[in-house]
Amino acid sequence: MEEIKVNLDRLLKSRNVKSKELAEKIGITEANLSILKTGKAKGIRFNTLMSICRELDCQPGDILEYRRDCDESD
Repeated sequence: MEEIKVNLDRLLKSRNVKSKELAEKIGITEANLSILKTGKAKGIRFNTLMSICRELDCQPGDILEYRRDCDESD
C-alpha cells in the first residue's frame, strides 16, 4: 500500500513551535491543522503548504513524504 506520510508533528517539535501558534500564524483552525498533522486530510492547498513552509523555514518535502510500500502499522 502506498501513502503520503505527513511529518508536520515531527517538524513542529524540532522547531519548538506549538500547533496553536502555527495555526494562528497561517490562518487556519487548530482542528484543521490537527487533521493535517495526523495524516487524515485528503489534500492540502498550496497556499497552506506555502504558509507552513514560510513559518517553519522548510521545504514541502520536509513535511510530506511519499511511501511506496508501507505497512499498515507505520
